[in-house]
Amino acid sequence: MTRKQKRLAVIAGGMGFILAAVLLVMFAFSQSVAYFYMPADLAKTPVAPETRIRLGGLVGEGSVVRGTGSTVEFAVTDGSTDAVKVKYTGILPDLFREGQGVVTEGMFAAGTNVFVADTVLAKHDETYMPKDVADRLKSQGLWKEGQGQEAQGQELKGQKAQGQEVKATP
Repeated sequence: MTRKQKRLAVIAGGMGFILAAVLLVMFAFSQSVAYFYMPADLAKTPVAPETRIRLGGLVGEGSVVRGTGSTVEFAVTDGSTDAVKVKYTGILPDLFREGQGVVTEGMFAAGTNVFVADTVLAKHDETYMPKDVADRLKSQGLWKEGQGQEAQGQELKGQKAQGQEVKATP
């Protein structure tokens, strides 16, 4: 083998190794990807049963029904007329309640329109909203910018300052 052929063989081997590594990484990521949907998205383009997705929106008012044991059924809505019925078995987060932001992860049961969630995430404080959900609600005009984190953060700072003054004077 000439020097040029050895160089080409090393380059070809390196490219083959890189290609194999990229393909393995892509395969691993495709197995763990869960796409994010809102109820209006699901009304436009239904998802195949047993496809893992994330469903986000607001917990529908008056929709929480507690079943036997730790089974809970509720509706997730995004302010449109579309709502998705969700069934979850497990312990709900403490901050889970009607009208609040929620992200559920799971899949639709075969032959039904019920979303079976295995994970439920509720917003962790008064100002948090998942970015995807907040962007969608802003685009629909349901989320007001002045009511977000900045406005409520200023109110909390004022309350802390007043509380400190009260504590300083016995």
